[in-house]
Amino acid sequence: MAMIQFVQNYEDLCSDRGYQFKFHCDKCGNGFMTEFQASAIGMAESALRVAGSVFGGFFNTAGNSAYEIQRAVGGKAHDSALEEAVVEGKKHFHQCSRCGKWVCPDVCWNADANMCDGCAPKFQQELASAHAQAKAEAVRQQLLEKARHADLVGDLEMSATAVARAPGPTAGAANKCTACGVALGDGRFCPQCGAERHAMGCAGCGAIVPKGTHFCATCGAKVG
Repeated sequence: MAMIQFVQNYEDLCSDRGYQFKFHCDKCGNGFMTEFQASAIGMAESALRVAGSVFGGFFNTAGNSAYEIQRAVGGKAHDSALEEAVVEGKKHFHQCSRCGKWVCPDVCWNADANMCDGCAPKFQQELASAHAQAKAEAVRQQLLEKARHADLVGDLEMSATAVARAPGPTAGAANKCTACGVALGDGRFCPQCGAERHAMGCAGCGAIVPKGTHFCATCGAKVG
């Protein structure tokens, strides 16, 4: 069989009754189905099978013979049917002069450029696509800009007072004897060296509380 230059993909829908093919656009996959070509031998075989089922005997044997004949010549008949189907299918597709692909006229063909829209994109489609993408990108940029100016931590207190309230490593040191470093507890004098307490740490927040103070200046807790 001679080489056929047509679409890359097609479906063979042939049966023992006849020949039919479906060709697909090389770009989008849209399909075109050719007209059904009845097989003369297949039709004769069907008629003989009907006769064989009614009368039996000779007609039944003739039906089997017709089937064997079709098997013997079906290859050539199939190739001829495919060649005719290609001629029919080419009328419904366009071949791009640049890439050689056969494409459907409704979706993938740019009539103005006489090429497929892969090689020569359609201006209006590209403009609409670029417009939509630009709008989407602008929305993303505006959202980012709005997020930069939005107060997302308004409820989070970051003042020096709030930081001082947080327990830290100096909280325990504030309640130690300034002379020897021993923990003072609640006593007025150091149990180790007898030095008088000069300052103590607030039990609530650990801040330094001067002697004689009754309330913590940082958190307001009672210390005396």
